[in-house]
Amino acid sequence: MGVGARLAEAREAAGLSVEELSRCTRVREALINAIERDDFSLCGGDFYARGHVRNLSTFLGIDAEAMVHEFDQMHGGVPLPVRASGVFQAERPIKIRDRHALNWTMAMGVALVVVVVFGVVKTMGGDGDTTTAEVREISVPAPSPSTSIVKAPEPSRKEASLSKPGNGTVVFQVRAERSTRLTVRDAGGRRLFSGTLPAGKTSVWRAKNGVRVTFADAGAVSLLVNGKELGVPGRPGQSLKRFYGASAGSGR
Repeated sequence: MGVGARLAEAREAAGLSVEELSRCTRVREALINAIERDDFSLCGGDFYARGHVRNLSTFLGIDAEAMVHEFDQMHGGVPLPVRASGVFQAERPIKIRDRHALNWTMAMGVALVVVVVFGVVKTMGGDGDTTTAEVREISVPAPSPSTSIVKAPEPSRKEASLSKPGNGTVVFQVRAERSTRLTVRDAGGRRLFSGTLPAGKTSVWRAKNGVRVTFADAGAVSLLVNGKELGVPGRPGQSLKRFYGASAGSGR
């Protein structure tokens, strides 16, 4: 099984169409279709092909480095590094003595010019008085205490909407402690999200009357529903489904 076939198998196992995968990874549909046929001619070269393989593999939860290694084996192995000495090579050696002699001659010329200019200025300037600028001290009045007004920060609309959604709306927030797959649907079964959440990422969804969630690893995420912290929904490695209604504690 080649690289493209493995990517196609992982996409189908995740329940994603080519259009959905393209929208999530920003890779064009035509390019995904070609890659799944092991046709990398549209990638613009092996460098960009490796990037697309790594991007798609990471999103679908496959070992990206192993997939890139397999791609390299199919296309002649990893390219050899280029040495800087082979790219940048002087046409002729630099003569250190000539360079030092040139710098010394230039320094002597500059010193001679400075001496001549100084003599001319001294001769034409005479013994005139030197004018000094007058410096005055300006006092700036201190601001009045009565004009300093500090307002307490107001809660942002986003924080307020997370804690009090109202109208039967459920605000479902999940943070991935490690990379895991997740499927989120509304109460009617419409899919809101299906894919892999990278470690450290926090996502928020809103739905009327509740959300239905399928966890691939219930111990890999922490939840916040309608502003209420629910913690970890299950054990590490446990696959389970939960429904969260308008009440934050109604997960079942």
